[in-house]
Amino acid sequence: MLNSQSTEPESTGQNSQALSGIKVLDLSRVLAGPSSTQILADLGAEVIKVERPVVGDETRHWNPPSFIDDNTGEQTAAYFATVNRNKKSITVDITTPEGQQLIKKLAADSDVLVENFKVGGLKKYGLDYESLKSVNKRLIYASLTGFGQTGPEAHKPGYDYIIQGLSGLMSITGPSDGEPHKVGVAVVDLFAGLQLTVGIQAALLARANTGEGQHVDVALLDSAIAMLANIGMNQLASGKTPPRLGNAHPNITPYQVYATADDSHFILACGNDVQFAKVCAVIGVPLHEDSRYSTNPARVENRDSLQQVLTGVFKTKTREQWLQLLQQAGVPCGPIHNVTEALAMPQVQARDMIVSFEGSPVRALGSPIKLSGTPVSYHSAPPALGADTEAVLQSMGLSGEQIQQLRDKQIV
Repeated sequence: MLNSQSTEPESTGQNSQALSGIKVLDLSRVLAGPSSTQILADLGAEVIKVERPVVGDETRHWNPPSFIDDNTGEQTAAYFATVNRNKKSITVDITTPEGQQLIKKLAADSDVLVENFKVGGLKKYGLDYESLKSVNKRLIYASLTGFGQTGPEAHKPGYDYIIQGLSGLMSITGPSDGEPHKVGVAVVDLFAGLQLTVGIQAALLARANTGEGQHVDVALLDSAIAMLANIGMNQLASGKTPPRLGNAHPNITPYQVYATADDSHFILACGNDVQFAKVCAVIGVPLHEDSRYSTNPARVENRDSLQQVLTGVFKTKTREQWLQLLQQAGVPCGPIHNVTEALAMPQVQARDMIVSFEGSPVRALGSPIKLSGTPVSYHSAPPALGADTEAVLQSMGLSGEQIQQLRDKQIV
């Protein structure tokens, strides 16, 4: 176990969680930052979410839909519940000197601080990395911003949608003859949250060796550029701007969506020449014997003429007929589910990807991280605003009278 008092990892018991003993001060809000701190919380870290008094995290108000408690009528916005389970909530007005002192005191006893304010936004409150480093040299200070801490655009705010456009991600998403499309969920926010989590855990391991914390700097734009993956590498290798191919793959074909006789669609993911020969056997057309289609590079070069043939053939049978034939032949393929169908899959249920909380109406998407010795847990539903303020302040040594004075001043 790593904590602010130890310098070496301790052996964890079989019933411990991977991050038991790690204390995280979460000053982030909306999606990207909270997605990271929820992962840390799932893995056993104590996460204290700091919110504005009265208002709280903006996503508390991003509804409908909401989960509604039949007994109390209390509503929890589905969006807020997405990334805020397993956390404590306290309210602190960090614009006040008293609020700033509370955060500094919490930071002095924390292992990690996560924030997604604009660059320099916390410096005026004395809550920036350099200020808190002097309070706790072991603190890992994790910043998630739109453009990072350096560079000519570091001062700008960042939004997933805008970054999807700036990064080129939208230019390769959507139909080839239509307008660019964003991805259906805020993937840049979520990917950046994952990158931040990786950086935080790497910094925790480094601290075990050095005894010192560091600044983890993750940007939405950097994360989106990294997401370009092989498409970005295609540009670097060829110097050519990658086109938008709809559901087709830029480097492999046939690897896309096809329509069937029953007006349904299925995905064919043919990744090599052996699989293509099997496809040809299934459809009864020996295309693999034609030099234009015998190898993947040749098929990519002659993509248009190949698709004319395949599109016509796949319209002759229903989706289920083609899926059965292709699966029997060992060719990767699958249906396109809607979200309701996806969540109802027996495999999804068996992997505990839908979880619930005792005494709460909230049902949530589970963690994909499966650890045999230190599994994730779902011990608390997303908290009500400020639900843990008094308990946390008491643990800091504040008396009931002091806490009431802070409440009277609307500092907490």
